[in-house]
Amino acid sequence: MARKRSPKASPPAPRAVTAERAARLCQLLRLLGKGPQTRESLTRKLGKDVRSFYRDLELLRAAGIEVPLREGRYVLDENVDAAVAHLPFPDPVLTLGEAQQLAKGRSPTHKKLKAQIDQIVG
Repeated sequence: MARKRSPKASPPAPRAVTAERAARLCQLLRLLGKGPQTRESLTRKLGKDVRSFYRDLELLRAAGIEVPLREGRYVLDENVDAAVAHLPFPDPVLTLGEAQQLAKGRSPTHKKLKAQIDQIVG
């Protein structure tokens, strides 16, 4: 008997973040861009506890940013600017009209925003 194929999984929706958290994630990536860092060093420099550190690490990994632990230190395997570009962005609190204005264009980003607008206005 043939097995049913599961529908192709869509990529997970990006998590919403606050402006404060986005800034902290950016700071974390910039610290890692300077070289391998221990958890203790990172939590001290970020002013956060271990639980917050692991939540931020989970969010980075969910965004496709690899931060492996090697010899007791966390490492960023990619270019810092490339990693920062993958960070979730806080809600800019736009009006529908502002979003429609920003959606005018031909780039993949414009098309993505236009698709979201089309879901709202039909």
